[in-house]
Amino acid sequence: MPENFDLPTPDPGSLQRGRFTYFPVVPGRLEFAVEVRRALLDLKPGVVAVELPSTLQQAWTRAVRRLPEISVVFYPEPSEDQGQATYVPVEPTDPFTEAVRTATEIAAEIIFADPDCGARPHLNDSYPDSYALHHIGFTRYVEAYRVHPQPRSPAITRHAAGIAWKLQGADPEARVFVVVSLNLLDAVLDAMEEPQAQPLAMTRRQGIQLLNAHPESLAEITAEYPSLQWRYENYRGSGSDKRLIDRRHAQLAVFLEAEKEYEVLTGGNVAHWQRRLLARYTRNLALASNELAAGLFDLTVAARSVVDDNYAWEVWEAAGRYPPQKPASDLETVSIRGEEVWMDTRRIRLRRRLPSTKRHLRPYGLKPRKKEKFPGEWASQLHGTSICSYPPEDLVIEDYGRFLKKKGKSILSEERVHIEPFTTSILDGIDVRETIRRWHEARIYVKQFQKIRGEVGSVVVIFDEDPADRYPYMTTWLGENQNESDMAFYSTFPFDKMVGPGIGRGEYGGFLMSLPPRRMYDVWQDLDYEFAETKAERLLLAALDYSIYRYVVYVAAKPPRSIFKTFAGRMGRTIIYIPMGQLSPVALKKIRTVHVLDGYDKRMLAKDYIR
Repeated sequence: MPENFDLPTPDPGSLQRGRFTYFPVVPGRLEFAVEVRRALLDLKPGVVAVELPSTLQQAWTRAVRRLPEISVVFYPEPSEDQGQATYVPVEPTDPFTEAVRTATEIAAEIIFADPDCGARPHLNDSYPDSYALHHIGFTRYVEAYRVHPQPRSPAITRHAAGIAWKLQGADPEARVFVVVSLNLLDAVLDAMEEPQAQPLAMTRRQGIQLLNAHPESLAEITAEYPSLQWRYENYRGSGSDKRLIDRRHAQLAVFLEAEKEYEVLTGGNVAHWQRRLLARYTRNLALASNELAAGLFDLTVAARSVVDDNYAWEVWEAAGRYPPQKPASDLETVSIRGEEVWMDTRRIRLRRRLPSTKRHLRPYGLKPRKKEKFPGEWASQLHGTSICSYPPEDLVIEDYGRFLKKKGKSILSEERVHIEPFTTSILDGIDVRETIRRWHEARIYVKQFQKIRGEVGSVVVIFDEDPADRYPYMTTWLGENQNESDMAFYSTFPFDKMVGPGIGRGEYGGFLMSLPPRRMYDVWQDLDYEFAETKAERLLLAALDYSIYRYVVYVAAKPPRSIFKTFAGRMGRTIIYIPMGQLSPVALKKIRTVHVLDGYDKRMLAKDYIR
């Protein structure tokens, strides 16, 4: 046994007391499991005591031996609570489980220090998010918590006295490492200051069973979501990559894995602006719950809100994957719902919209979509003499352009609203927010939208600023009548994906629309825009240049650089920025596809190939 038993850092509040070393933890939290294992491997004590019921020691020890497979300890409640039972998952990331697991590795004696005197007393407090350990460390976390001690009831005092009795009976010649809940630490320390009598406790609990949790149940019943626990297992085996156990890295990995499945099953994808919005939304949900990192429920809510239900389902599935868990096991496998384990559960309803066989059934007599007779047949019919658009798509995108112009003006109008106390007219309506804010004045406030003079001349929509040059096809085409805009855009190369003879399909990276038509030169060759750093900036410069009206709408994931506002002001123009996240993802997806026809003669054929 090592002579030097000091912790690597000084213990806060004298947690090293004689032969006892107290290690407070937050139950069920990964970061504390990491700290417990690190301390035990460093100190290698002779005895490890954990705050777990002594009556469950045999079942819990067997569950630890089964890890990384997750087991559930089941036992019925005493006779006065007929019909009630308890399920306790034994998880790798629980610090008590990790203490037992590591103690077995270092051949230390294990003591289950809770004498099981009855139900554990309820402590009406909450812990700060354990993710803070990554930034302030274990010692400062514990110190900050202990600065404000929790109220102590007689039940807590009796419970701590029972634990102290078990600890005082440990091997007097051995160093004892005590893993105890942080909110019970001070009560146990006080109880250890004087000898304790043996409490009235049950020596054996009837009906204890060890069960194998079904893989599909894990996401509901575990304290940490399963994929995070699997990352911890990988870290525990290697101990080399700390990013594996960083919650935010794990969260990003869940989103990226879900994206792949989402793309395969639905054909959709998650845009860059949606990823940024997911990060911001999950952060806000975590802060609303007084946490630093979002849990599985919040990740799923954010995925549904930012993308759709299908993506939220894939996020739940990705976070719930735990490869070691199998339906077949040496134990009985059970499916358990979250409400059977936790008292306060939240529900989310996901409505997956998967491809339906009936939707794809063709009416009798309808001819199937034409296919190439041989590979490359359609590409061989490209002449390259001219290109044109597909008219039905023109109508859709022009209609969306008009919608963006109206939305841009409404945003500008809302920004210039005038608020005043109600006197004789309610003007454009009651301003509820201002009325509540000044409720102490006992007055009603009304708002008046200022009339916006001028119209919107150009619209720019940027789906992707294209830092990786994924959209090499850049062109400018002119409107064919007074209702069609001149348009400049960059996209994927359409003729890499042929959908018909001389008909290619691409995906917009960004586009510019400007009325009246037939005025636009080739934006991509115009030397006036050479100082633009990106394709998106070149389109914005052209929009300002060709707009005959004061306002230009710019839709993108992030606003343009401030220099463009200065540049627009010098030209007598105003940029109205609309964040991409404020628009419907379904509508954006609908207008993002572009078909390019190799000549006007292909328009007669296009309806048979474009659907």
